[in-house]
Amino acid sequence: MTASPRRTRAILRIHFHPAERSEELYGQLLTVLDGISSRVEPLPADWSAYVDLTGALTYWGRDVEGLVAVLRLRLLALHGVQSSAGAGPTRSIAAMAADVTPPGCATVVRDDPYEIAAFLRTKPTAALPGIGPKTARTLARYGITTVGDIADTQLPTLQRILGTGPARQAHDLAHGIDERPVVPSAAPKTMSAGHRFDRDALDPDQHHRTVLRLVQGLGARLRTSDEITQALTLTVTYADRTQTTRSRTLTEPTAHTPALATTASELLTSLGLQRARVRTIALRAERLRPAEDSVHQLTFDHRDEKLRRLEAALDRAAARYGSGITGAASTFPQAG
Repeated sequence: MTASPRRTRAILRIHFHPAERSEELYGQLLTVLDGISSRVEPLPADWSAYVDLTGALTYWGRDVEGLVAVLRLRLLALHGVQSSAGAGPTRSIAAMAADVTPPGCATVVRDDPYEIAAFLRTKPTAALPGIGPKTARTLARYGITTVGDIADTQLPTLQRILGTGPARQAHDLAHGIDERPVVPSAAPKTMSAGHRFDRDALDPDQHHRTVLRLVQGLGARLRTSDEITQALTLTVTYADRTQTTRSRTLTEPTAHTPALATTASELLTSLGLQRARVRTIALRAERLRPAEDSVHQLTFDHRDEKLRRLEAALDRAAARYGSGITGAASTFPQAG
């Protein structure tokens, strides 16, 4: 009985490069990917995703280069978003290919032993997933400076240098062996709010007031949906369309406006904007969880408890009379 031929694997790592980022846009871009293949693994932290194109090649009747080109064209035509992509027979090769590909381009490594070796062997050791700068320096002391050197080193020798587990992983990846699948999943839930200024805003006080308004809106929406956030990300877009992003994990997951305001203000201060020409400010609550998972640390701060009762009262008033009744978030710290 003749064995059936091995099916060619095709894994894609794609990075999105939009002019401005938002939770809604990222979701729309994932929908475009899902229209090509249902096996999509979102990586929102760096606006990228893995896509398993293996089954999609037959369905669409195209080779890897052709299908990647169709996907990138759809992203550009439907949402005006440029992308960069790397494709290969494994997750690690796809990621390495994407890392060396500039926006607007794609790098494809075919599922062929010679092409895989040609792509991998000349790369520096630090290009291999799992090999950080410290490990790369350790390997260099033994004359191992390229991925090809790792592949050529006997596994027992590599294990004495790196340890059993890391050595096995590095040795496999250097030979193009990586059986890790693309794991389809929904993007971690987030909630965002943003403000675009009518004209470039240079006043730091205006930046601060805007962030506080965004905090107030996010906090109210989180409490309305019975959710708490574990982290905040602040993104500032400047007049030249460049962006700066800062993220911070909260001391405890919360939807409490004063706690969110404190963290958001710290993020804004860390940017040192001074007289920067700001076009847009966006705030994103990340890694949302049900509010019932909240564990509020008890303290002897009666003022904090008063603020929480005031916040609940304002939420009830907003639900009944509209959000305008609650005033600005900046009033919270002065409440006594």
